[in-house]
Amino acid sequence: MAAPQHRSLLRRIPGQDASDGAGVRLKRSIGSTPALRLDPFLMLDAFRTDNPDDYIAGFPAHPHRGFETVTYMLDGHMQHRDHMGNTGDLGPGSVQWMTAGRGIIHSEMPMQRDGRMRGFQLWINLPAALKMQPPAYRDIPADAIPHAEPAAGVQLRCIAGHLEGEGWRLSGAVNASGEAATDPLFCDLWLAPHADITLPIAEQHAAFLYLDEGAAKVGDAPLELDCAHVLGEGRSVRVSGGAEGGRCLLIAGKPLHEPVVQYGPFVMNTREEIEQALDDYRRGTLAA
Repeated sequence: MAAPQHRSLLRRIPGQDASDGAGVRLKRSIGSTPALRLDPFLMLDAFRTDNPDDYIAGFPAHPHRGFETVTYMLDGHMQHRDHMGNTGDLGPGSVQWMTAGRGIIHSEMPMQRDGRMRGFQLWINLPAALKMQPPAYRDIPADAIPHAEPAAGVQLRCIAGHLEGEGWRLSGAVNASGEAATDPLFCDLWLAPHADITLPIAEQHAAFLYLDEGAAKVGDAPLELDCAHVLGEGRSVRVSGGAEGGRCLLIAGKPLHEPVVQYGPFVMNTREEIEQALDDYRRGTLAA
């Protein structure tokens, strides 16, 4: 049976209060438990606060192996440093795309003492064949992210992937290391009051929306703030803004259908590979 044209809302994954790094407060939806992953996505964290006590301790140096991280900053200023000598400044509207591969040790620390800090971090799994590739890092400034107004009252920023409609096309700023396997789509969508748009999504992709501001709905189903909304099958999604408009992320990717074994910042396919990662980290060879 052919997939329906428009995807509907399949389930909601509410953001759960959590703390990571040295005490940064955030809401975790995708990945808040292992059962709430959405292949190939391992985790989505959202952080939004005006209280510096919620973020000032930041994320001191820590390791990763086996996946990619995407940090999308909306407000505030963070700085990335890693063992390869990369330094990246994350300001409003900018993106950090990091492929941990076989191993990276990095920190993400606030470069402000007060004011609002707001953004997202998404973890994308890598297939077994790419988990031990060399690590890589890319810093994308806000003005390098393609954007368009594909319909009246609709604005799109495309961080990764491709979108197109009648008379318009957007290609993302990032060609991800795992793109051949997961083909990720990551877009920021603004909707004016009652504006609507239909966006294509590859049939084989898992997809979800995360409402960050205002109100919006998929078909007749309203979206809830701070909640990941997993979409069912289909070739597109129709999203419309509420009475005061809304803003949400649209994220999609091709599932890997591989076993996932995670221990904190290490994501591999077997327990033995996790034990090897831990041993490499203890020996100082994880990022060698």
